[in-house]
Amino acid sequence: MNELGVVYNNKGRKGASTADPAPPADRDREGDPSLVSTDGTVEGGTFRFQAAHFEWILQFARTLGLTFDDLGKRRHGTASTLHFCDELFRLYGSDDYNEAMGASFAVENWAAAGFWKELISGLDKVKATRVPDLPLAFFAWHDKIEDQHKAHTWEELEACYHSPKFREEAFVRAGVTMLDGVKVFWDGLNTLRRGTGRVAA
Repeated sequence: MNELGVVYNNKGRKGASTADPAPPADRDREGDPSLVSTDGTVEGGTFRFQAAHFEWILQFARTLGLTFDDLGKRRHGTASTLHFCDELFRLYGSDDYNEAMGASFAVENWAAAGFWKELISGLDKVKATRVPDLPLAFFAWHDKIEDQHKAHTWEELEACYHSPKFREEAFVRAGVTMLDGVKVFWDGLNTLRRGTGRVAA
């Protein structure tokens, strides 16, 4: 729900909507403080269209000359990207809870191991040399929240493991298969980069 636009609510601290505004120099990286929070819960949170993560990506894309029609459409995907998306759909949406949990556990822990930091490092170079107005809040926010996602997957693993329906083989197999899908995606991007000198949009 947070990714769809419900701002995290934490009644134990000053609300996100009244937080001190970030200095203008930090807004490209930190985002709008009335929309961005990295702790709390969506329970009791306020929905804001501008807080939806696709809106953040759209802002990022506009600085690259891309529009809504250029994003998130299957027709734009390369074979390697579509393979990754299809594996997410198949495994995360599996009827077998062990498979869904295994896929989620693998991807969240992979992402928490430095994926966002590597993306941000590259985008910092693009921002410094070619696109000075490039907003990085989407990427910086996800990097900050990743430890929370990782912690949640470990809590879910404990609950799953102690369930009488837990099946280790299905859990591990789905996790490995999902990571194979991640590898196909990144290998595909790298092949494009090497062949064209740039990563395709």
